[in-house]
Amino acid sequence: MIVYIGIRDISDFNMIEIITTSLFVFSSIYGGATIDSNITATTTAPGASSRIEERMTSKELEARAKEYFKTDPILVDIARCESSFRHLDEDGKILRGTVNKSDLGLMQINEYYHADRALGLGLDLKTLEGNMAYAKDLYEREGSKPWISSSKCWKQATKTKSGELVAINR
Repeated sequence: MIVYIGIRDISDFNMIEIITTSLFVFSSIYGGATIDSNITATTTAPGASSRIEERMTSKELEARAKEYFKTDPILVDIARCESSFRHLDEDGKILRGTVNKSDLGLMQINEYYHADRALGLGLDLKTLEGNMAYAKDLYEREGSKPWISSSKCWKQATKTKSGELVAINR
């Protein structure tokens, strides 16, 4: 005996089949659903990943990074050097490194080395929030060492009042 839940008889089943097939054919010919590019997504639930960074300019991302890393401003300079304050590329996909495609997002966190720990912490390196939170955790554990390859950019030299050069990390 075959039971169709919510379907009274075989004609209801045939109607569902016809509708489903019609929708499939229609979407194949005219394309699937599209997203209005003027819509900005927002987080709807605590812990849900936000895709709002898709609409953020580099200046807005810089401001967000400065606020997030206010106790560790060197991470703002690292973000500037690593990604030019970008988290997504022109196509709206996660920004990947030019030298190493495993480097992701604003902070260019290498997913090969860090994805497992990030997941263990409940962080998604592909979201802006997860990328920044993991960078903060990484910095607290290892300092600026993970970003040493871009250190020429984010390390600055300044002269003291006596005129000697002192390297500083902002």
